[in-house]
Amino acid sequence: MNALLKEFESRKGEIEKALEILFKANMKITDWDIPEADDEQAATILLAILEKKLDAIRKDVVSGNYKNY
Repeated sequence: MNALLKEFESRKGEIEKALEILFKANMKITDWDIPEADDEQAATILLAILEKKLDAIRKDVVSGNYKNY
């Protein structure tokens, strides 16, 4: 395993946890702002927002914007 793979493997749990915290924090904020909101619908909308941003980042990576970051 090369150094880059080892690095990300060692931080994989942190990265996943940070994403989960971001998701849950936004769900909680939505619940505070709109207590009567449908949580499943809120989760679906939130996932779409996160996926859209990940897609934009993915396009930046493919375009070479992170080649010499």
